[in-house]
Amino acid sequence: MLMYPEADIPVCQLSVQTQMDGTHHYNMGKALAPLRDEGVLIIGSGSATHNLMALQPHDGPVVSWASEFDTWLKESLINGRHEDVNHYEKKAPYAKKAHPRPEHFYPLHVALGAAGESSKAELIHHSWSLGSLSYASYRFSGV
Repeated sequence: MLMYPEADIPVCQLSVQTQMDGTHHYNMGKALAPLRDEGVLIIGSGSATHNLMALQPHDGPVVSWASEFDTWLKESLINGRHEDVNHYEKKAPYAKKAHPRPEHFYPLHVALGAAGESSKAELIHHSWSLGSLSYASYRFSGV
């Protein structure tokens, strides 16, 4: 809506498969990767942390578990640790607390897979809401 307010571009929505894992979604992205050569923009939309049961007051500080997960994610992406991100449930601190359900996190896996194994991640936006919702946004580019 912000990038294309006239809504004059074709859009194709992809559903995540919550019964599958991060690697499955990463591989979905890899299957979409050739579309980049055709000028297709692949966007994964979700949240870096997403636990609606743990929201804090509007003016409260960021809770430690959310901050720790968010920092782990940033370091993993920037350092190219795709396999760690794919297996975040076992690798990341507070993974289940940060994402009690994975549907808001799997779009990141699709975008990461579409970017390619040698892609570089760049943090392009970072903000917090309600003490535990991280809106960290990343751009992936080829090397």
